[in-house]
This record gives sequence, structure tokens and C-alpha cells, in this order.
Amino acid sequence: MTSIFQAMEQGDYEHLFFCQEQSTGLKAIIAIHDTTLGPAAGGIRMKPYATEEEAIRDALRLAQAMTYKCAAAGANLGGGKCVVIGDPQRDKSEALLRVLGRFIRRLNGLFITGMDVGTTLEDMDILRQECPYVTIYSEALGGPGDTAAATALGVVSGMRACLKAVYGDERFQGRHVAVQGVGAVGSHVVELLVQAGALVTIADVDEERVRSVATHEQVTVVAPGEIATLPVDIYSPCALGGVLNQTSIPTLRCEIVCGSANNQLQEEQDGELLEQRGILYAPDYIVNAGGVIVGADSLLPGGYKQQRAEAAVRRLYQAVEQVISLAKEQHVSTNRAAALLARKRIEMMKQVRSVANGADAFTR
Repeated sequence: MTSIFQAMEQGDYEHLFFCQEQSTGLKAIIAIHDTTLGPAAGGIRMKPYATEEEAIRDALRLAQAMTYKCAAAGANLGGGKCVVIGDPQRDKSEALLRVLGRFIRRLNGLFITGMDVGTTLEDMDILRQECPYVTIYSEALGGPGDTAAATALGVVSGMRACLKAVYGDERFQGRHVAVQGVGAVGSHVVELLVQAGALVTIADVDEERVRSVATHEQVTVVAPGEIATLPVDIYSPCALGGVLNQTSIPTLRCEIVCGSANNQLQEEQDGELLEQRGILYAPDYIVNAGGVIVGADSLLPGGYKQQRAEAAVRRLYQAVEQVISLAKEQHVSTNRAAALLARKRIEMMKQVRSVANGADAFTR
């Protein structure tokens, strides 16, 4: 790794905070990438990183990804991330979480947070006792609770926009969707699709999950190795990332790819491969932004309001429409169009602030 400042300069990061407390064993890194659109949003990830360098790289990479996610999805938030070095099964404690909450509170709203790998809703409730800048916490405390349903709503809203673009009709009746992974988000996606009248085929390595979801007559089950190659209207990856690559893309038999899994493209150029095959790809970091949007709602006056938050998540339909339109206009893949859209929105806000600051200076 180059020096920390060089790494920050390469990605134009604003801040990198290191937090430690000996008695609890806390070792955490908070990366703030860009706050042009608003406070930096990002979950707390706890992993037994092999080295401090690995933890720093992860924090920086994830914070930058959150900037693009929020900007492209139309959220008034920037990008950040907190990583905690440690085994969540062995090293996590109430004391550690409370100390971390106090560190985050000292940032005075620059960074707002929620769950990620290695942390739970119960952990967020503990953090919330020390810090008001935790946006995802239990319904018992007035928060949104588990955001899996909101994430699924965003994914299905993105599917509708894709159906409209491909078939001229956003309705699911008579459409066949293959859902890969029926965990927290995937199971909600299946439920929404069934309610909308779609035919759904599912696969998951966890057979118990499959049995619990395959209770509708509209749902069929195939082996995990078959799901991606089925002749369907929509292929929906809702499990692991990297499933769209040079090996898998030639075998796809779908018109649309739209799912909740993070980092579905193994490489950036895989977006071009999908375009060359005539497959419409809904960029994952837009359609899976429902959790971020719900978290942002809890910061609004009066606190979290479910109806308002769900309305905002449904507007991901328009975000996907914008991406598709820009991709056609610029003759680029949808993943590149999504990045262009994100950068365009950030630059627009920088210009707005520049004009506003100039006006303030003039009036003084």
C-alpha cells in the first residue's frame, strides 16, 4: 500500500479516523469519502482482518462505493464506512459497541451508520444509547427495524423500470423471474414478485430456506448451479457478488439482470459484455439502496416514518429509468451510466454550493 495520504489523494477522500480503546480491545477505522450531498452514510463492518492495511483498504473502498450508491440513488447523503478489526463472534461486547458509539458521536453527524457484515440490529440498539447518528435500529426504539423488506422493495421497483424499458410494460403478470439466494432480502423479493403475479424460480445452498420460501404454487425450485442459466425474463442475483463475469455472462438466457447482491460485476468491463449480449443490467448499488434510503428517513424531522420512507424507496424506479436513458444517450453500459449519473449529481451540488457561498459573500 502507498502512504495513507497518497491513498486518500488517489480517491479524493476527505477524512480517515482511527479509533482505539485498550480495555475493550476496540480498533476501528472510519473512512469519509465525500460529503458533498450530505453526511457520510455507511454501515459498521466487523471482521478479523489479517492486517491493518487490509482494514484500511476495505474502509476506503467501501466508503467510495457508498458515495456512488447514495448519489446515483438520489439520496442526500455522502459515502463513508466504519470497519472494526476483530471477530464478531469472539471480540464483540456491549462495552466495545458503546465506546465505538461515543467515537462516532464525537464526529457530530459527519458520519451516520447502521448494520453491515458482522453487526446486528441489536448492536445498533446498543450504539444508539451512546450516539444519535445510528439510523438503523429496532422498531421498539422508534427506528425502521430490519431493512431487508425495504431493500427488496427497491429491487422490485428497479425490475419494473427494466420491464418497461425492455417490454414496454412494467407489469409482472406472465413474466418469469429467477431469484438466486432467498435469504433476508431474496425471500422478500420472492414474496413481492408472487404478489405481483410473476412466475418465480428460486435456488439457494440452504435447503431449509428454500423449503420456507417455496410455499406458493407460483414458485418452483432448481439446484443452485442451474438458476443462472434458465430461460427467464429476469435473473435476480440476491446472494454472492461476482456472479456476472466472462465465464457466466455468455451462458445467461435472460433479458434483464436485477438483484440485491453487492458487486455483481466481477470486473467493470463485464457491464460491457452484458450490453453486447443485449441484456439490460440494473446496477446493483442503485437497486439495493433501499436500506440506505430508509436509514436517511430516520434523520428527518419527526424521526422515521414508514410510509414516507417506502415512497422514497419506490422512487428508485425513476433512478433506474434515468440510468437506462443516460446509457442510451451516451452509448455506454448501464454500470458506466450509473457512475456518470452519480458524478453528475455530485458536481451539480458542488456548483450549487459555490453559487450559494458566492451569494452569501456578496450580501455580506
